[in-house]
Amino acid sequence: MESLAQLEALCERLYNSQDSAERAHAENTLKCFSVNTDYISQCQYILDNASTPYSLMLASSSLLKQVTDHSLSLQLRLDIRNYLINYLATRGPLPHFVNASLILLLCRVTKFGWFDDDKFREVVKEATDFLSQASSNHYEIGLKILNQLVSEMNQPNTGLSSTHHRRVACSFRDQSLFQIFQISLTSLGQLKNDVTGRLQELALSLSLKCLSFDFVGTSIDESSEEFGTIQIPTSWRSVLEDPSTLQIFFDYYAITTSPCSKEALECLVRLASVRRSLFTNDAARSKFLAHLMTGTKEILQTGQGLADHDNYHEYCRLLGRFRVNYQLSELVNVEGYSDWIQLVAEFTLKSLQSWQWASSSVYYLLGLWSRLVTSVPYLKGEAPSLLDEFVPKITEGFITSRFNSVQAGFADDDDPLDNVELLQDQLDCFPYLCRFQYQTSSLYIITTMEPILQAYTEIALRQSADNSELAVIEAKLSWIVHIIAAILKIKQSTGCSVESQEVLDAELSARVLQLINVTDSGIHSQRYGELSKQRLDRAILTFFQHFRKSYVGDQAVHSSKQLYARLSELLGLGDHLLLLNVIVSKIATNLKCYTESEEVINHTLSLFLELASGYMTGKLLLKLDAVKFIVANHTRDRFPFLEEYRSSRSRTTFYYTIGWLIFMEDSPVRFKSSMEPLLQVFIRLESTPDSMFRTDVVKYALIGLMRDLRGIAMATNSRRTYGLLFDWLYPAHMPLLLKGISHWTDTPEVTTPLLKFTAEFVLNKAQRLTFDSSSPNGILLFREVSKLIVAYGTRILSLPNVADIYGYKYKGIWICLTILSRALAGNYVNFGVFELYGDRALSDVLDIALKMTLSIPLADILAFRKLTRAYFAFLEVLFSSHIVFIFNLDTNTFMHIVGSLESGLKGLDTNISSQCASAVDNLAAFYFNNITMGEPPTSPAVINLARHIADCPNLFPEILKTLFEILLFEDCGNQWSLSRPMLSLAIISEQIFSDLKAQILASQPVDQHQRLALCFDKLMADVTRSLDSRTGINLLRISRFSGMNFVSNSSDLLLVAALLWELNYICRRFSFEEFPCTYFIHSCTQKRVVLLLIDKRCYLCST
Repeated sequence: MESLAQLEALCERLYNSQDSAERAHAENTLKCFSVNTDYISQCQYILDNASTPYSLMLASSSLLKQVTDHSLSLQLRLDIRNYLINYLATRGPLPHFVNASLILLLCRVTKFGWFDDDKFREVVKEATDFLSQASSNHYEIGLKILNQLVSEMNQPNTGLSSTHHRRVACSFRDQSLFQIFQISLTSLGQLKNDVTGRLQELALSLSLKCLSFDFVGTSIDESSEEFGTIQIPTSWRSVLEDPSTLQIFFDYYAITTSPCSKEALECLVRLASVRRSLFTNDAARSKFLAHLMTGTKEILQTGQGLADHDNYHEYCRLLGRFRVNYQLSELVNVEGYSDWIQLVAEFTLKSLQSWQWASSSVYYLLGLWSRLVTSVPYLKGEAPSLLDEFVPKITEGFITSRFNSVQAGFADDDDPLDNVELLQDQLDCFPYLCRFQYQTSSLYIITTMEPILQAYTEIALRQSADNSELAVIEAKLSWIVHIIAAILKIKQSTGCSVESQEVLDAELSARVLQLINVTDSGIHSQRYGELSKQRLDRAILTFFQHFRKSYVGDQAVHSSKQLYARLSELLGLGDHLLLLNVIVSKIATNLKCYTESEEVINHTLSLFLELASGYMTGKLLLKLDAVKFIVANHTRDRFPFLEEYRSSRSRTTFYYTIGWLIFMEDSPVRFKSSMEPLLQVFIRLESTPDSMFRTDVVKYALIGLMRDLRGIAMATNSRRTYGLLFDWLYPAHMPLLLKGISHWTDTPEVTTPLLKFTAEFVLNKAQRLTFDSSSPNGILLFREVSKLIVAYGTRILSLPNVADIYGYKYKGIWICLTILSRALAGNYVNFGVFELYGDRALSDVLDIALKMTLSIPLADILAFRKLTRAYFAFLEVLFSSHIVFIFNLDTNTFMHIVGSLESGLKGLDTNISSQCASAVDNLAAFYFNNITMGEPPTSPAVINLARHIADCPNLFPEILKTLFEILLFEDCGNQWSLSRPMLSLAIISEQIFSDLKAQILASQPVDQHQRLALCFDKLMADVTRSLDSRTGINLLRISRFSGMNFVSNSSDLLLVAALLWELNYICRRFSFEEFPCTYFIHSCTQKRVVLLLIDKRCYLCST
């Protein structure tokens, strides 16, 4: 007992101590209970004898970790299960957290042993026994067990493969879930008079968990409030069609308060989302819909519970489900529709007026109304929709509510105009309401906007103005401009011709264009630092973006005549060119006047790039004097934001746009004249002596220059344009890059933009790096790259590590690896030249790249996403084109690199695993062709590879085992890529494949051995030891492994093989009773779809 007392004291310190060192000591001392299986019996002893809840918690959590992380024997798991049920039934009241931990342990043991013994599947019966006892404590435990069981079955576990999890979940769904849902309904019926509400909440929670179950393996994001149709199994039909099922949740909403009432509404939200095909016929579905509408109408009539914010929000979601699951034609035919739609309209108006309280809920209501109005053209029959009466009021109510919110004021960091997501959610739905009765809506918007615009115009003429008054006016104008922009984004209109729609669009657009003439005049031209002014300008930019897509884009040049005719009458803007001039003038003004607002600058540059990158709009821009001026005078004197270091990232976008415009004309003279400002920066930096090169002036000039050049390089998309930039840079200005990297190695602010420019410059996108056959430019470019990377790598490796190791070292290293990967794979350098002429450019850069990668622990490489991608892309290129370099390394380094490939194969990123598979395939193919099937090795590379493999004989078997485990037991979307190295590895040695087959068979249940062995035999039947015609062999082995025989045209072999590898994934994902395992193959030659059925049982997963 003394030792138990000491343990209890340690547990007390572990969970309660404020001293971190004391907690760490207790955790380290007690760790053995969770990691050593020999301590399982001690955990039971603690549960039986300990008196403190913290000791019980330790024992329970330790057993949970043991069950999750270790493969315990079947009998031991059965003993734990039986012990827990008996313990919960007899121990008496326990603290909530101990009870929860013990129940979680019971459910975890049940899930992990679901297929191992029938006893585990009796857990629902055991929980029902708890419910049948008189004690409320036992009833509570029974409901908690069922709640936790459904949750446990519905979520993946770290100790269980995703395939096994899905099989268990499907089996649980088919055998137990419906029974549990029925238990929850029965409990709700029995607990209506529960005074405490504790059991009611558990029963409601159980119903909600059953309805929220992932029935078809779609893995819905739990953080999202949006979900699709719920695929409830057909076996549930009778219960769902029973009116008492819906009514019980409406009753509970009426008799309870939050959180019970909120959970009742959540259950109704899910019931409103059940699939259409679940119901016996349309009459049953209409009856269900009528019940939903009656229930929601009664809530609106009484207003009960809607004063609670959670209830209010959930009720809005319930109304929103009518938008997703039911058509307007179905709603209007339900008795009482007119009363229902009137109450919903009144509720929506009230919600809009309560903008501060209901802002996050309005989205669902606007979504409902937008869906209703878009369904009007498809409405048949004489039943009136009554939308004509209510939609205009909602439109006006929304605009009024936005103005009220402005008048009330917000903190600067809480303004909805700054919340892009919320703004988009609301304005995505609202335009459909406006266009429903566009004439009325547009007139209301115009009459609302004109007095505000008039006041804003008058203020511009004053010498001074009240900032608070002006901020309110600008906020109102921002809302109106955003609304008009959203309306222009869509063109769907009901009861309005295209011509009249264009005229109304012109009327609204004219008001915004009039506003633009005012925003940068008078006193307004002094307010660029004010947030309200910035919000207004961002709204105007949004308007330009949507207007361009509808009326200026490449597809709209020859349409929209009515719009431009009306704009010509109102403002004299009769064609695209005049309107583009207005847009560009605003862009130029923003770039000149905004120096500190990154949001406005970035938004402006985004619009400018959209215009420049469009073929037609780009051509039109070149005709404008304003654009010609920008291209010729892109200096910091003209555009002060270029001077600001905080806007330095925007420089790349700015010069990317400039580059688009420069290269749109095939003129070397125009290119050189446009590059004159950058040439002056080059000259100034090149003339700076070394002793002055570490000053801030040089630093910021170099950063800006590199960002500018990167933008120009990004715009070169052809051999011609790239050639202009290459000839301009090389050889005259390339030494500056080497000088910059040498002097500023320890300053990532300088090296990062410099290296990123280089990475862009060596990228052979669209085959732009295509030099003449007699040109040495490709080789010369690689030599410059080699010098740069060697200079950076040599210096960065000599520097000590700092706290921010990623920003200081790793970032520069992964950019260097990207540069080298792009240069090696660019196909513009004959690398044999370097060895032939004794040039060490290639060998030096590979050496330093390897040293940089080896300086980073593999754990860090895998931890940083961008570093991971660059590292494995580099390895793929090495194993593809420079594999001899890998073989010439020492064995430890070789094993480290190949071992890292195995880690990459196991990763979740399919691109990375595909790259690793390609590298492994190249390695295995080289070994097979040169050692397994080749002559006795004579070349140093082959001898080195043979030595490496001889020193590490388990290398290939381990990789092959990993590949099989991934394909058989994991959900992966790149089966074809992973299958390629499997053939190479399997035919290297028959013994390797035989041993692996034996290992996999031993890991499976005995009753599956014969069938699985047959699959393996079919997999390798008639496969010769050759890598020739690999595609045909792959197709043959895959088709046999899948249990299917078919003939396909040879041109389709690659496509069909890739699709067939996904059969395992498809079968496992949809392996449930109502749907047979199916697979679709698209035949390119016959232009038809073939449906392959594999009986009623899944051939691969036996479900």
